[in-house]
Amino acid sequence: MSPSTVRPRWVADGRAWISVVVETTPQIPSRGTASRYGGHNPFTLPPRTPAYETRGGRSVHVVIIGAGQVGESIAADLQHDHDVVVVENRADRADELTYALDVLTITGDGTDLDTLEEADIGEADMVLATTDDDETNIVACSTAKAITPSAFTIARIKNTKYLRTWEHDEGAFGIDLMVCTNLLTAESIVRVVGLPAARDVDVFAGGRVQMAEFEIGDGSPIVDQTVEEADRFDSLTFAAILRDGDVEVPRGDSCLLAGDRVVVIGSPHSVQTFARTIAPEESPDESAEVVVIGGSEIGYHVCRLLEKRGLSPRLVEQDHERARTLAEQLPETLVMESDATDMGFLEREHVGDADILVSTLDSDEKNLLECLLARRLGVERTVAVIDRTSYVDLFETVGVDVGVSPREVVAEEITRFTQSGSAENVAFIESDRAEVLEVEISADSALAGKTIRDAMADLPECVVIGAITRNRELIVPRGDTEIRAGDHVVVFVETPVVDEVTALL
Repeated sequence: MSPSTVRPRWVADGRAWISVVVETTPQIPSRGTASRYGGHNPFTLPPRTPAYETRGGRSVHVVIIGAGQVGESIAADLQHDHDVVVVENRADRADELTYALDVLTITGDGTDLDTLEEADIGEADMVLATTDDDETNIVACSTAKAITPSAFTIARIKNTKYLRTWEHDEGAFGIDLMVCTNLLTAESIVRVVGLPAARDVDVFAGGRVQMAEFEIGDGSPIVDQTVEEADRFDSLTFAAILRDGDVEVPRGDSCLLAGDRVVVIGSPHSVQTFARTIAPEESPDESAEVVVIGGSEIGYHVCRLLEKRGLSPRLVEQDHERARTLAEQLPETLVMESDATDMGFLEREHVGDADILVSTLDSDEKNLLECLLARRLGVERTVAVIDRTSYVDLFETVGVDVGVSPREVVAEEITRFTQSGSAENVAFIESDRAEVLEVEISADSALAGKTIRDAMADLPECVVIGAITRNRELIVPRGDTEIRAGDHVVVFVETPVVDEVTALL
């Protein structure tokens, strides 16, 4: 078969097989565009490169268009160090933010020139369009760019068709950065799917270092062990224990309890080995059987990314035309056309034998129902897309193993970009209770030339040096390890002392 030919597999109602040969496959753009940053393939999320130094630098004038969950979250993070103006067309919502945050709110249309001028757009350093509507965000950024060409514009989008347009000309739309909710959400899901028991995963140092958050189950072999007893991995550092809403920096005698969440930092191999150790009953990622419920764009990208990992997921989609389209686009995915709440279908197709079920339907309630049905059928692990961020903890309490909120994912991505400062990469723990930073040590750093033992004496107690990379090689941090200029250091830091720590690094 030629490279442009796909032979999809499609099952209608779980019974009839249909083989279709399609001569054209949607082409992945070859250049630039980016769910995160320009100059990268939009379907391969690239390393992050901060555009602004906002920590430790001058205060910047930021205009945020849209006061939904995403806009509010970003405004809350930036309000203390910067001049933030939020534009919102709902007067009651604008009033809420006026009392909740230390920001200026303006009621009006973020695409309207008069409204933007009232927000002092002419002095803006950065414009963030974060509404739920792609077209509104694009027009808002275009208008802002026309008024203030020097402003850095970021648009939140959902549909990748705009990325493809932008790929042909990065000056299109007047947008410097497109942050694609659907791609980011799919990648977050796939990272979690790849690690047994993982709740959150992020990568640093070009993929040489991995951070992961795991929940310790009742039957885990490390329950009731101390950190010293559980730490038997050469390239792994225990960075934090999350228990009852508190963040604890682990010591050798810290005891690990069932229900605890632990954050570890290390080489991808060591993190994978740790995952298999604490959850030996779960299947490794290379042999996992994954069922995806819902052929939304998120569901499509989850399957596509799983295919890139060598997996052959099953995808359930009720709409006939959408199922057929997905079957043409996903050559290694078995697309099944059916109502995923039909227990007869689920039993007939042995969905209960799956290792992981991912529900990407357009309703939080439907995703919860699918996960509960999957659990009843015997699925080991469930992942649900949850639109309302406030539902994540609730869903995880009633039986969903991992809840992924697209709003939270995109808010964190924009926030980490706007606040990166000296950090080359930032990951958030428990929303914003703590952060994992990747920092390149400069020659004038207070830590350059010191051993980790001596360096820790200069750092707050709630800091853990998780990994060091030097000349593209991973170095496991030990007390006598010397920190050198040019090293990339990955550190766990509780949020209240982040500014203090980054100033030292």
